[in-house]
Amino acid sequence: MQSHQMSLMDIDLNVSIVDTGTDDGDRQEEIPTTHLSSNVSLDLNQVPFSKDDDTHVDIESQAQVETYPNADSPIVNVTPPNQRSRWKNLSNDERRSIYSTLLEKSYCGGLTKGMIAKVALEFSISSRTVTRIWKQGKDNEHNTSNRKAGNSGAKRIQVDLTRIQEIPLNQRTTLRNMAHSTNISKSTLFRLVKSGALKRHSNALKPFLKEEHKRARLKFCLSMLNESTIPDDPTFQGLHNIVYIDEKWFYLKKRSKTSYLLPNEEEPSRTCVNKNYIEKVMFLVALARSRFDAQGNETFSGKIGVFPFVTKVPARRNSVNRVVGTLETKPITSITRDIMRSYILEKVLPAIKMKVHIRSDDQEFRQIATTDGFDIRLMCQPANSPDLNVLDLGFFNGIQSLQEKMCSRTVDELVTAVETSFEAFPNVKSNHIFLTLQNTMIEIMRVKGCNKYQPPHMKKAVLERKGQLPIQMKCDHELVQEVIHYLSEM
Repeated sequence: MQSHQMSLMDIDLNVSIVDTGTDDGDRQEEIPTTHLSSNVSLDLNQVPFSKDDDTHVDIESQAQVETYPNADSPIVNVTPPNQRSRWKNLSNDERRSIYSTLLEKSYCGGLTKGMIAKVALEFSISSRTVTRIWKQGKDNEHNTSNRKAGNSGAKRIQVDLTRIQEIPLNQRTTLRNMAHSTNISKSTLFRLVKSGALKRHSNALKPFLKEEHKRARLKFCLSMLNESTIPDDPTFQGLHNIVYIDEKWFYLKKRSKTSYLLPNEEEPSRTCVNKNYIEKVMFLVALARSRFDAQGNETFSGKIGVFPFVTKVPARRNSVNRVVGTLETKPITSITRDIMRSYILEKVLPAIKMKVHIRSDDQEFRQIATTDGFDIRLMCQPANSPDLNVLDLGFFNGIQSLQEKMCSRTVDELVTAVETSFEAFPNVKSNHIFLTLQNTMIEIMRVKGCNKYQPPHMKKAVLERKGQLPIQMKCDHELVQEVIHYLSEM
């Protein structure tokens, strides 16, 4: 068979010319091959392959060799650049796997010709990487761990955090202000926040407490303890016989509202006549603790009622919405003692009979509260202490978040939305707030009646799923004795 040599000037990159094995050397056949990408450049000065040549394919170019029958030279298929795995960072496990493969295929501590190229092709890496791993393992007692760990990348700038502590808090409200005050770049400060070296803190205003307020708070917390358990194991009362009553304003519109939109979605536009005078309605809410049986079934929701302070008045003139004389719902903007007293006597007491905001020695209240076999007494919470009322502690926020999900345009729609939210609020979460109240009273006793403490967290949902949620919280005996001694000395 006549040997055919490939001319460098006659190569067609889309076909390979091979000998068909016939006697007439003029007959040739075209075998289609993989088309090369226009981004791939070949060195036409490279010596072509022959069937007797043992030269391996350069793994760096990710080429694959295919041999067709009756072909004198192999056909090279080059992987396009977008499918190559360049600059691959190998993990320590991958490096150990490569080295183990080389050890299995080694002979007398060495590698046969072409073995590095085969392993490189198997792991889709370059031959030089395989060579470096093999040499590193031989020189370091089979240790092929990456030597870049802990010794690569740009070195972090060391920041003296004491400089930040010396700056007044009013100059640390934003990263931009802090960067200007400390002469530290904003990106460096952001990395410190992300790493946990700095933390973002929101500070809310709290009621000012005098010494008499603190004493009243401590006495109130002690009164919530079961008297029979104070000498040995102080435990809070179940709070099932107490109804908490308080009032709250609910607004027809929210001044600032956050929504999530698609990139091509039109941004909503909300308007009002005067954002400083948004229409609002006050509601009186009465809430007791939910009750459950031994199997966890609810026996009493604890929701006494929600009562809006509104009145019906006839329209004075015609409009596009109604004719003159139509009864309209208007909010009562000025809530006096007499209005509050009438709501308690006429609405709350008939519903469950209890409340604040009127004098505890009110004769009419005592007369109604003791009828039909009831013995209801008034108990006022300490002044400037919203954290000692379950409504301010979490219930109001819960029903307000539900109410804001509904669109209200009139007072009637707002009243309906609040009443619906009141009934929709989960009773299980309402029960959790009573446990939070007991934990809050423990924290108040620890800080001697002050309101500077961290809100307690006890993972109530997790404990409830495990069936370990307590009904009454226990208090440290030494803490109770310390508070009693503190109050006796004041």
